[in-house]
Amino acid sequence: MAKTLYEKVWDAHTVRQLPNGQTQLLIGTHLIHEVTSPQAFGMLRDLKLKVKYPHRTYATADHIVPTHDQHEPYPDPMAQAMITELRKNCAENAIHFFDLPTGCQGIVHVVGPEQGITQPGTTIACGDSHTATHGAFGAIALGIGTSQVRDVLATQTLALDKLKVRRIHITGALPRGTYAKDLILHIIRTLGVNGGLGYAYEFNGDTVDRLTLEERMTICNMAIEGGARCGYMNPDETTYAYLKNRPHAPKGPDWDRALARWRQLATDPDATYDDTLTIDATRIKPTLTWGITPGQSIFIDENIPLPETLPPPDRATAREALQYMKLTPGTPIKGTPINVAFIGSCTNGRLSDLQEVARHIHGRKVHPRVHALVVPGSQIVAAQCEQQGLDKIFRDAGFQWRNAGCSMCLAMNPDRLQGDQLCASSSNRNFKGRQGSPTGRTLLMSPVMVAAAALTGHITDARETFNLTP
Repeated sequence: MAKTLYEKVWDAHTVRQLPNGQTQLLIGTHLIHEVTSPQAFGMLRDLKLKVKYPHRTYATADHIVPTHDQHEPYPDPMAQAMITELRKNCAENAIHFFDLPTGCQGIVHVVGPEQGITQPGTTIACGDSHTATHGAFGAIALGIGTSQVRDVLATQTLALDKLKVRRIHITGALPRGTYAKDLILHIIRTLGVNGGLGYAYEFNGDTVDRLTLEERMTICNMAIEGGARCGYMNPDETTYAYLKNRPHAPKGPDWDRALARWRQLATDPDATYDDTLTIDATRIKPTLTWGITPGQSIFIDENIPLPETLPPPDRATAREALQYMKLTPGTPIKGTPINVAFIGSCTNGRLSDLQEVARHIHGRKVHPRVHALVVPGSQIVAAQCEQQGLDKIFRDAGFQWRNAGCSMCLAMNPDRLQGDQLCASSSNRNFKGRQGSPTGRTLLMSPVMVAAAALTGHITDARETFNLTP
């Protein structure tokens, strides 16, 4: 019987069917960080349980880590307590911890792939919404809550409902000046922030085939923002080339065996999907959000929508968003002044993101009104950038070059908006208060669009700023 990759991985990891109809699913890889794990370890102690398979769990610190001054103790006592607790829990349970002194610390969804921990055909869980990132490798990757973190630590399994699968078939080449971030924002706009409820999204098509692994991660990262439980892509030669020789990837004969297994994972040509959406990538333009959900987005050359022109269920949220964002419906978003420009996060803080921006800003200067910062996704990304001189390009342009961490994506650290500042951000969420101020405002866009806004002081079309039109 023909199957999707999702069905193949699900079946391979099924332990048993539970009386309530759920499946007890083996979790092949567990990733943890300092925010959602302390309570889970505490629950294990209360139950007098040990971590079942510590070699399947990997830890890093990212959410609360300061990116400006990382000397300890941290000014925030809660942040210091969290990283201290993570160190203790990893030491007590023999869990591999990518701590700051290792030179391998970073955002959990950057560290897993760059270490070769993220691999095709496995199940991955992490106490973080954007675990879907790892689906870019052909894994089924699920964000979980603290009680589920406890369950994985104690049993290496989860009780889950099987999802439906929606095929998102993407064809054609992305136009020059348009990126993976624009593509996923457009998909979320098309399907809505609740469109994926109950679904896994399979992204495929010749557009996906041409994308780098880092571009694929950007798309899968934000599948959760469209309501999907996970998003994934079929592994291919691009996947295998990325993984080869990574520290935790198989080596020697083990690599050959893994490769043979991974090549059997792709969705069968005649597999059946529960739903299909086709996207023409050639029609995508630079895209950015205007509201308070990732689904409230427009092309750069569109006007901010009039609420009455939207479908009735969307009008109340649109009015709320416009009031909060202090934007005028029916007017161009282009030209809107910004205060802050943030390049980083688990969506767009990888080496290729920073290389692309540096290539365009070389010799230019950040607008004097704009506070601009670049935060590499990991210490390894930072080191690679510094070896290539990218940090100097950013500093010379007027960007602050920071240490690795989640930074202003969710502001559980000192990197926060002040008052009602408007931020052009390469991150993944534009919820109210997401970037640290209850009145702070966020516009999501690609890193190159953020850079263009930083240089000009307002929202602009990066294709014009950097002469990227055909």
